[in-house]
Amino acid sequence: MPVRTLARALSTGPVLLDGGLSNQLEAQGCDLSDALWSARLLTDGPGQIEAAHTAYVRAGAQVLITSGYQATFEGFARRGIGRAEAAELFARSVRLARRAAGAVERDVWVAASVGPYGAMLADGSEYRGRYGLTGRELERFHRPRIEALAAAGPDVLALETVPDVDEAEALLRAVEGCGLPVWLSYSVAGDRTRAGQPLETAFGLVRGHDEVVAVGVNCCDPADAGRAVRVAAEVTGKPVVVYPNSGERWDEGGRGWVGAPTFEPGRARDWQDAGARLIGGCCRVGPDTVAELAGLLGTTAADGPV
Repeated sequence: MPVRTLARALSTGPVLLDGGLSNQLEAQGCDLSDALWSARLLTDGPGQIEAAHTAYVRAGAQVLITSGYQATFEGFARRGIGRAEAAELFARSVRLARRAAGAVERDVWVAASVGPYGAMLADGSEYRGRYGLTGRELERFHRPRIEALAAAGPDVLALETVPDVDEAEALLRAVEGCGLPVWLSYSVAGDRTRAGQPLETAFGLVRGHDEVVAVGVNCCDPADAGRAVRVAAEVTGKPVVVYPNSGERWDEGGRGWVGAPTFEPGRARDWQDAGARLIGGCCRVGPDTVAELAGLLGTTAADGPV
């Protein structure tokens, strides 16, 4: 377990996040062509998840985001997995990350991933938002999973890839009383959320929420990250979290990534100067890039071959 809280670490300098879990699992030979995505491996490949986390720890990551992004009671139920077993799988996602964190003798925090409602649908709607549900319905969807994850004892909850303000509001209500710090990160396009709301409005939601230790963006184009970091810092005064994708684009029809990577680790210094404190990568950003970020940010040296 880390000696310091994540909030304390953020007050002293940058903290390095990991990269995309799915791309590392695929590099290890895992088949993720499934509606549960990496969460499927919680049932039939937990060792692969731990190995992927370990690769990022060895690369210098100081925060590991769990494999629960697409894990929900509803999604597991479609596979015949009951609520008690599903809750155990949520807890397993935290334990696997915690075990990987133990591979090194330094602080490594575990962030339990809480993906948006659209991730459960597995149809790309997490990049659009506006699901046709009320805020209260979204809150009722998220709260049981948040309670199960909190009971597993992570260091922080990562409310990530949130596409719109409505879902962010529901998530912030759902985490009330959970007893854990959280970060809130939106998926954005240009200067707006995926659902089209101004970033000033989106980030402004966290005012008065002391449990929110960082706010920012993830799973976005690297070119959109810089302005978002500046707006988040100006609007909230809180540490900013930023972990964009590689810059390649997901082709839903072809079920594959297209285009060239545009993630430039050197941008991380600019993000840090603008207020970013939690810095890493999302889809298609792997351990080699995380190791490069560690060197640029001066967070920690890589602990072994990447």
